[in-house]
Amino acid sequence: MRIIAPSLLAADFGNLHSELRAIADTRAEWLHIDVMDGVFVPNISFGFPVFSAVKKASDLFMDVHLMIVNPQKYAARFVEAGADMVTFHLEAVDNPRECIDAIRRAGARVGISIKPKTPAAALAGILPEVDMVLIMSVEPGFGGQAFMPEAIDKVCKVREMVRGAGLDTMIEVDGGISSANAGALFAAGADVLVAGSSVFRAADYREAINEMLEAQ
Repeated sequence: MRIIAPSLLAADFGNLHSELRAIADTRAEWLHIDVMDGVFVPNISFGFPVFSAVKKASDLFMDVHLMIVNPQKYAARFVEAGADMVTFHLEAVDNPRECIDAIRRAGARVGISIKPKTPAAALAGILPEVDMVLIMSVEPGFGGQAFMPEAIDKVCKVREMVRGAGLDTMIEVDGGISSANAGALFAAGADVLVAGSSVFRAADYREAINEMLEAQ
C-alpha cells in the first residue's frame, strides 16, 4: 500500500479552499491534520472550527494527529467533527487504552504515534489494539524540519513486529518526507507518508505527489 497524506500545516491558510481543491486533483487519498496545544509540543495549530471547515471542503480521508496532553478528553469531539482516523502520542498518556477506547466509542479508527527517541519496542503491548502506528521522523511541533534517516530502521522494526504478531496494522511516517526518502520508507514497510512542505511548496502538487508514490 502506498498513500500520500498532504499535511495541512504547510498549506497557505489565506487560500485554504483553493489549496484543498488543488489537492483533490491529485492522487492523494488522505489529508493529514496536526492538532497542537502548545503544551505537549511548543506550537499551537488547528482547533475545532478550522477542522470542521476543512471537512466540509474536502472528501479526503481525514487523518487527525493529536499532539496534545490529555488526548482522551478531546478525541471524541474530533471524531464528531469528521475525523476518520485519530492518532495520539504514546508519550502523552499514562493509560493508552483509555484513549483508544474513547476513539473507538466515537466511531473512528485509532492510531498511536511515537517520537524519534521512543523505541519501537515501546509499542509491543499496545500494537494489537490500534489500526495504525505513526512514526515521527522529526521532533513533533514544527513543519519543514530535516528528515531523520534513523526512522527507516524504526519502520523496519515496527513492520517486523506487525508481521510477527499476524496483524494488518498500518504504518505511517511523518516529518521531512520527500521523493528523496519516500522509496526507502515504502520499501521498509511504510503504508502512508505525510508530506507537508514537499507538496505545498512544490510548483506542481500533482507531480510532487506522483514522484513520492513512484519513488524507488
